[in-house]
Amino acid sequence: MTPGRVPCSGRDNLTWDVIVVGAGPAGSAAARACAEEGLSTLCIEEHGTIGHPVQCAGLLSTSAFAECGVSRRPILNEVSGARILSGLGGEISFDAGVTKAYVVDRGLLDREMAERAADAGAEFRLKTSATGIQGTTLQTRGVCGHEEFSFRLLIAADGPRSSIARMLGFQRPAVYLAGIQAEVLCSTDPRYVELHPNASPDFFGWAIPVSSTRARVGLCAREHAKESFDRFIAGYGGSMLHLVTGVIPLGVMPQTCGHRTFVVGDAAGFAKPTSGGGVYTGVRSAKHAATVAAACCSGGTFDNAHLQDYERRWKEDFGRELDIGMKALRMRQRMTPEEIDRLCRTLNSPEIIRTIVEHGDIDRPATLLRKLLVKPAVARAMGILFASEVRRIITGLNNNIV
Repeated sequence: MTPGRVPCSGRDNLTWDVIVVGAGPAGSAAARACAEEGLSTLCIEEHGTIGHPVQCAGLLSTSAFAECGVSRRPILNEVSGARILSGLGGEISFDAGVTKAYVVDRGLLDREMAERAADAGAEFRLKTSATGIQGTTLQTRGVCGHEEFSFRLLIAADGPRSSIARMLGFQRPAVYLAGIQAEVLCSTDPRYVELHPNASPDFFGWAIPVSSTRARVGLCAREHAKESFDRFIAGYGGSMLHLVTGVIPLGVMPQTCGHRTFVVGDAAGFAKPTSGGGVYTGVRSAKHAATVAAACCSGGTFDNAHLQDYERRWKEDFGRELDIGMKALRMRQRMTPEEIDRLCRTLNSPEIIRTIVEHGDIDRPATLLRKLLVKPAVARAMGILFASEVRRIITGLNNNIV
């Protein structure tokens, strides 16, 4: 079934069990899961084509890709290792010897996820954006003009600038990073992702191999992203084939449900602070929202107390990882380039590399952080300045604090 075929009349005057706003990975996952639960589901998307514009680096862990529930067609390359370069001589390289992540065609991935949702029974309306909420009515504007859709529940999957969250007065994520990425022609080893922590004082830069002759080069920053990007990409030469920009929200919203609404994915601030990736947590949160939506519709219970089961579910699933990740990010942002260089040199030992290969997980880095932070050499490299932060992170890891 091809998504985006809802006519400008028909079910429009009926009440949908669930309306999903946004047809990115989180939105399509929510629509599919709701439809599979037997709920009448409508997904609206403001753009005319699902999957465009692309606002993602396109690197998914094997776990994240599996959560998407699609074929292997979107996979462009398989990655098994990484190189971390300080820019001051410090470097660490490791190769797990097995695929750890996929470089994907995000446009194709998004479209296939929407198709799977449509096959499950969800209906789509493209070129349609939300303009207001009145009680249990969603007001929209788009290809069919001004329309109103009645709903029992809403799922806001409309990205970092979520219009639904703003309309309902939800407090937004704490931090927003500007991301810039270009695809360039350059020689790469397709097995390795390159990470450049000193390319951006707020986050890091990256080079993701699409093939042996092409890479996606980019970075994220809170300020002066364009200037930092221009300096960084100059080191790769070649021709820029495609330039994309986007926003990454960091820091979970204090409230992610209420007013008959679940907020999922980037709209809720679920991007991982350690990598910026949001597909894994976005799809996981969407599935939790669908499970709770089905229970609410079955019992006819739509009060905030019943919706709270959604927050319990995602916090038990990945909330601890996001909390520890934010602590680690704040500590990283206080480090000087020289301290980062010293840390890279410290990590470049056979023992630590074995630990990274054995325990590294892009989506759930807490275990690796625990293993690394208790190593005396790493603690010394972090310096006395960060002793209290290190202790707080270790305490949170050991006590399972969210």
